[in-house]
Amino acid sequence: MSYSLSLKRFEGKLAVVTGASSGIGKAIAEGLVKYGLVVAGVARRVKRIVEHAKQLRGAKGKLVGFKCDLTKEEDILETFDTITEELGPIHVLVNNAGVRLGGTVIDGDIEKLKTMLNTNVLGLAIATREAVKSMKAHNIKGHIINVNSVAGHAVTEFPRANLYPTTKFAVTALTETIRLEINREKLPIKITSLSPGVVLTEFREIADGKESAEASLKNPALVAEDVADAAFYILSTPEHVNVKELIVSVQGRFA
Repeated sequence: MSYSLSLKRFEGKLAVVTGASSGIGKAIAEGLVKYGLVVAGVARRVKRIVEHAKQLRGAKGKLVGFKCDLTKEEDILETFDTITEELGPIHVLVNNAGVRLGGTVIDGDIEKLKTMLNTNVLGLAIATREAVKSMKAHNIKGHIINVNSVAGHAVTEFPRANLYPTTKFAVTALTETIRLEINREKLPIKITSLSPGVVLTEFREIADGKESAEASLKNPALVAEDVADAAFYILSTPEHVNVKELIVSVQGRFA
């Protein structure tokens, strides 16, 4: 028996993508719109999403921007309430928002550490809770994708990585914890950890500065669309198939 991979069952359904203003999140949001989904793009820089939505007019689906600071619980709760009130129940959640603030743990800025923990771990957990609540209330066969990192599986010699690998190891464990909870309640919800290696986005520039980001262009790396394609593959699998973990890296590179 063979199956064709397709996102058709999600056409017209609602997907929430966090960190949708740039990079991987922007690429995933755009692809989902072209596949016919209604996408709630969540980010602090919501003006970017609004502009992107204008560029996607005429596509099968649509993109709607929602401003949210994922380091603040109240902001997340209010945003998810607004999304479901305006657009309906959630079928797909892509927890893409993440941050790496360059530095070290042993002499680092505590506020940077808090921001990384709140964004990469707690924000993801709260967003997942809200999405699952919507899926449960409507008996939806949903899918959650946590955009993780190869740094969530192995700590390598990477200067100024700071607390980032710690937060991503937490995402690896959190994904499995949520999977066990979902299975325990016999919910028809799939969850996947998607772990890319080095990706050429403004993420690197924010973490380490423009000079470091430009230097990284000399080395082979993924682009945002590579990771987006992996997300679309995950969502296209048959209902009885759950891709638990997908690691995507550049051929010949360690990460």
